Amino acid sequence: MQRLGFIHDMMDVKVLILFVAARSSYPMTMQEIYELCYQDDCLSYFDVCTAIPQMVETGHLKAVDAERYEITEKGRNDGALIEDSIAFSVKQRAENAVARFNRQLRRSSFIKTKLIERENGDYCVLMSLDDEAGNLMKLELTAPNQRQAVRLSRLFEKKAEMVYNLTMAELLEDEDIADQ
Repeated sequence: MQRLGFIHDMMDVKVLILFVAARSSYPMTMQEIYELCYQDDCLSYFDVCTAIPQMVETGHLKAVDAERYEITEKGRNDGALIEDSIAFSVKQRAENAVARFNRQLRRSSFIKTKLIERENGDYCVLMSLDDEAGNLMKLELTAPNQRQAVRLSRLFEKKAEMVYNLTMAELLEDEDIADQ
C-alpha cells in the first residue's frame, strides 16, 4: 500500500526541517521543530529526533545550546536547492506555522514580568512592555498572595498592549477635552 502525504523517507524529513529552520528567526528546540514540521500525518517525533543529530553532524544545523538548534549557511544553501520537492500544501502550512512562531517569540521578547516575595508575605509583580526603541511602560503591582501574583503576571503577558493602550487613553483623555 502506498503511503499518503509528503513524508516518505528520512530525506523528506530533513528537507522539511531545513525549510522550517530557514524561515525561523529564532533558535528552536527539537519539540518546536517537530511542531512546526508536523504538517503531514506521516511525520513522527522520532523521525525528527533521528534527523536533527544527523543534520548537526553534516553541518546543516548547529546546536546553539543544549536544547536549541538553528540552520547553518550550508543548510540554508542546500535547503534552498531542494525545497521545491516539498508538496505545496505542506510548504504553505509550515510557512504559516513558522510565521506564527516568529510573531509569538518576537512579542514575548517585548513583555517581561517578575515576581518578588516581600518580607510581609505579599508579592510585588514587576511588569514591563518594550518595543524596538526601548521601554514603553513599567508597572509594579502588589498582590496579597502568590496565586494572585502569578495570575497578574500571566494576564499581563496576554494583555500588555491593551493595558498600555487603555492607560494612555485614560491619561490623555482629559488633555483631549482641554484642547477643545
